Amino acid sequence: MFIIESYPVAVIFCFITMLCWGSWANTSKISGEKWPFPLFYWDYALGLVIMSLVFGLTLGSTGDQGRGFIEDLQQASGSSLFSAFIGGVIFNLSNLLLVAAIAVAGLSVAFPVGVGLALVIGVFVNYTRKPEGDPVLLFAGVLLVVLAIVVNAVASARVSKSRGATPLKGIILSVLAGIIMGFFYRFVADGMTLNFNEPEAGRLTPYTALLVFSAGVFISNFIWNTFFMYRPVEGRSSSYIDYFRNGDMKKHALGMLGGMIWSTGFLFSLIASDLAGPAISYGLGQGATMVGAAWGVFVFREFRGAPPSINRYIVTMFLAFIAGLALIIIARL
Repeated sequence: MFIIESYPVAVIFCFITMLCWGSWANTSKISGEKWPFPLFYWDYALGLVIMSLVFGLTLGSTGDQGRGFIEDLQQASGSSLFSAFIGGVIFNLSNLLLVAAIAVAGLSVAFPVGVGLALVIGVFVNYTRKPEGDPVLLFAGVLLVVLAIVVNAVASARVSKSRGATPLKGIILSVLAGIIMGFFYRFVADGMTLNFNEPEAGRLTPYTALLVFSAGVFISNFIWNTFFMYRPVEGRSSSYIDYFRNGDMKKHALGMLGGMIWSTGFLFSLIASDLAGPAISYGLGQGATMVGAAWGVFVFREFRGAPPSINRYIVTMFLAFIAGLALIIIARL
């Protein structure tokens, strides 16, 4: 299977993760307001499964290093499979809440609050499992990310006040999504081998972990997403009949593309965790917060018409994020 050999390459992979995780949600916005997010999400979950199989049968099955995709899946223990599967179930609930928050409050609010909170929790949780890197630098970086989250929340509140609205529902959904999302990576990592070159018996390599995780997302969709279909947090309810009757090829393709983009980012994060450690790999990947906020601010213009003073908050937010990410990177050097 394909693995990486140096920490600088691992950092590059983490940055690709950050771009993927911060950009996939654009496919939800592009699909249009008339296509309810629970219906979009069925295609997203399908995209996860498809991409995990593509990666497993290509990168996961080439080369002489590690253990091949099919062989690894056959030898996996029940506890490892269960751990990765539960990681998918937990992630699915958190991600559905995040997509709902995006629909209510926009990318520039939902991503910094939800994904930023998940970064903070996830770094702490994963560091306790495999403590790698200078803890002072690592957690100083995390504190700067927290500062960026607070600044973004203040800016969002001021923008909403100027427009006569308060996105309280969106903020609450974002917080719930972030708390739950902070724990999914730990479950996947618990089922994985700590040595990709010589994987332990019974443990999963990144490629099989991604497939089992994706299966957890897709299967739990029949519980979590069915609830959101019939009890939506925003807009009208939808049904399975609507999925087949009202969806066209473009809508379905955008949903699957979103899942494929996120899946690519997750695999790269898992591959990088061998050299960077789970805490740093996850923390850098969740720099997606900054990417998502940038899409919301600069592309979708979600702060358009806001008071000029808001620009100071936006600049402070991005500077804090960049400084925090820089500290997380050098914590492993």
